[in-house]
Amino acid sequence: MLELKQGLPCALLIRAGSDGTGTRRAIESIVTGLRWQWVQEPLICRGAWQTEFVGQARELGMGMAAGLSAGIF
Repeated sequence: MLELKQGLPCALLIRAGSDGTGTRRAIESIVTGLRWQWVQEPLICRGAWQTEFVGQARELGMGMAAGLSAGIF
């Protein structure tokens, strides 16, 4: 079943208290194994909570949705 999912586009948002490097490496390893394709660099929201994180997450999701809908990826 996983072979049917190879090559799919993906994006990543990480909410990290400090730097998120370990999380990013772990997810990138999984994505590589699945042979998914990044549509952009992972977005890492670091530090104390900021309301702008919501807008960044929305932008990422809307961009992904628009790209999928338009057949760009």
